[in-house]
Amino acid sequence: MIERYASPEMTRIWSDENRFRIWREVETVVCEVRADAGQIPGEAAQEIRTRGDFDTARVLEIEATVQHDVIAFLTNMAEYIGPASRYVHQGMTSSDLLDTALALQIREAGEVLRASLIELLDAVEAKALEHRDTVMIGRSHGIHAEPTTFGLKLLVYWSALERGLRRFDAAQAEISYGQISGAVGTIAHLDPAVESETMKRLGLTADPASTQIVQRDRHAHWLQTVATLGATLEQMAVEIRNLQRTDVHEVEESFGKGQKGSSAMPHKKNPIVSEKLTGMARLLRGYALTALENVALWHERDISHSSVERIIFPDACHTLQHMLTKMAWLIRGLVVYPENMRHNMEKVRGMYFSQPVLLALTEAGISREDAYAWVQRCAMRVWDEDLSLRESLDQDPEISSVLEAAVLDRCFDLQHQLRNLPIIFQRTMNLKNW
Repeated sequence: MIERYASPEMTRIWSDENRFRIWREVETVVCEVRADAGQIPGEAAQEIRTRGDFDTARVLEIEATVQHDVIAFLTNMAEYIGPASRYVHQGMTSSDLLDTALALQIREAGEVLRASLIELLDAVEAKALEHRDTVMIGRSHGIHAEPTTFGLKLLVYWSALERGLRRFDAAQAEISYGQISGAVGTIAHLDPAVESETMKRLGLTADPASTQIVQRDRHAHWLQTVATLGATLEQMAVEIRNLQRTDVHEVEESFGKGQKGSSAMPHKKNPIVSEKLTGMARLLRGYALTALENVALWHERDISHSSVERIIFPDACHTLQHMLTKMAWLIRGLVVYPENMRHNMEKVRGMYFSQPVLLALTEAGISREDAYAWVQRCAMRVWDEDLSLRESLDQDPEISSVLEAAVLDRCFDLQHQLRNLPIIFQRTMNLKNW
């Protein structure tokens, strides 16, 4: 378990105390619904509400003997309630309580995660707008391609996180189902209306068809959504790590006073937060895979999923919240070096303008095959000789015979190359609807 990375709020949500509190509420609401329907005495439901309680240490003590957590809880709850406790859990099976409570617990944790995700979205948005026009080289296959801006790079991540938010909201709705359907899901011992009304009062929806359990595709979907968010955070972290490399040095994680980067080399400033986030994303993928393994169970259910879920759900929530919080911190404090970005661009001496020249040649009537060969020939000279692409083009008789100097000037216009950035920002930010 990795509670050391969790906030006090997330730790509270996944504590035994909170789990038993939710169990008490589920059992109590079922009794109140049955009392309202005239199925049990109203006084009994009132006693269960006012007297029903638990002691976490006592529940765990009983569990050590009976080896069944729900029985231990019900036994302790009965110690507080007295004779009216005979109505508690009537017609129910353990998973009615466990799965309904787990849905409430996951949803509660999800609200904390959602708030952290929105904080990160706000941080990325602010940094993207700040650096909308901070020009840098775009890279494909790790090789200089064409100019872009650091703000656009961040906007791409913002867009992915925004999609992640929409997926997460859908997953929260998908997980918000419970059941009071009995031993194999046939609702044999209670009125179906009890299930529907109980879920309504708890803020859930009754699973339309369950066995002894709510089917685990819902849970797998939720954890896959969490893992996908983790993958987006990893994507951001890997890029920051690459851009912080000494031979690139275009951005840098905040380095605090007194911080140390290496036990052996005092000069080191390592991207430790990004590296940690990259590793933690692997955990989330593992939890998602494990949740998929939980979907196939024997007959109406076995309990091979149960022990697993007691680990993967708390740990996944602790992990993702820590990742979201640390990435927001990283983005807000990220040191950006625009001068290094421009310096790195100039290493290829204007070769990033090769496509505008190619297009100008085709517009002038040259076949694409010939135009590509001519521009590539000039670009290869830049790789091998001490001259810029513009100088190489000016020295090429075929190109200079087709393109006037004024046309080439337009091909090398950086502002023209990036003219549509405001449109990209506007259409992307218009998606914001939270």
